[in-house]
Amino acid sequence: MSCSAETHPYNKIKPSTILIMGGAGYIGSHTVKHLLDRGYHCVVADNLVYGHREAVDPRAEFVEADLSDPASLDRVFAEHQIEAVIHFAAFAYVGESVQEPQKYYQNNVCGTLNLLAAMRRYGVNKIVFSSTCATYGEPEYTPIDEKHPQNPINPYGRTKLMIEQVFADYHRAYGLKYLALRYFNAAGCSADGSIGESHTPETHLIPLVLKAIKGERASIKVFGTDYDTPDGTCIRDYIHVEDLAQAHRLALEHLEEYSGYINLGTGIGTSVKEIIAAAEAVSGRKCPVDYAERRPGDPARLFADNAKAKEVLDWVPVYTDIKDIIKTAWNWELNKRY
Repeated sequence: MSCSAETHPYNKIKPSTILIMGGAGYIGSHTVKHLLDRGYHCVVADNLVYGHREAVDPRAEFVEADLSDPASLDRVFAEHQIEAVIHFAAFAYVGESVQEPQKYYQNNVCGTLNLLAAMRRYGVNKIVFSSTCATYGEPEYTPIDEKHPQNPINPYGRTKLMIEQVFADYHRAYGLKYLALRYFNAAGCSADGSIGESHTPETHLIPLVLKAIKGERASIKVFGTDYDTPDGTCIRDYIHVEDLAQAHRLALEHLEEYSGYINLGTGIGTSVKEIIAAAEAVSGRKCPVDYAERRPGDPARLFADNAKAKEVLDWVPVYTDIKDIIKTAWNWELNKRY
């Protein structure tokens, strides 16, 4: 892994563009669509380990590249005049990170260093990063603001925190302009139904509930009904993927004036039972439920203070009703293309 800072001249074959690393994934593909709809020129780079080629908007250019392969990164930067990077290419399965920490440190941390080295070689100094509320660990208070201590409890969260710290060091030493967006529970699908959520394995609550409603799963398992919450189940902050996409564009547009980290969430907590009830109301079908013991490390409440996002980015989430979020996910489940 080279960290050389030698500067290569731009190969000005194509117009200035945004590079979306991991743009074939769930949040990445929605962000690509959002940017294209607003006139941005986008290049999507993805290794397709978890992403879907079908999810990449045909208006974008697609190249197969991998954070672990500096030569593939060099090809991307040499063939395009990259203005800024949005980085979605970290691995993101919490349980897998516990079982395979080397995989996560290698891709998420070392891979990001490879990306930053390529950016420095080609004179690119702007990046927006897909970070996570998992950097906070067990909440000491809610709603969680950006001043909350960061004590991640798994390798996934630790790798994201390490990357944030790397960005801060590169900002001080090399003038890197960066924004790390710490988001809460991404949910929903594009309103027009063209792209959506398709993970293997699927770990997100809303698609799991909808699959149980459709009969693709025997039931949804609810872990713990004795939490100190109104209905005894865990409360989380569900943010629509199109609101996340909008926030990434706004972050790009504010990089000249601000570097740092920002929470992305609705600030509204929704319990597991409320998710199930909303999904039943949207679909008109019952959801089979199995109740189980609590899982270790699941806090009772986890939701955001999003005041900083509103102040710095002028960002306000459009989707604040959980039923509206679930309607877009249900539409995708009924008509998904990949």
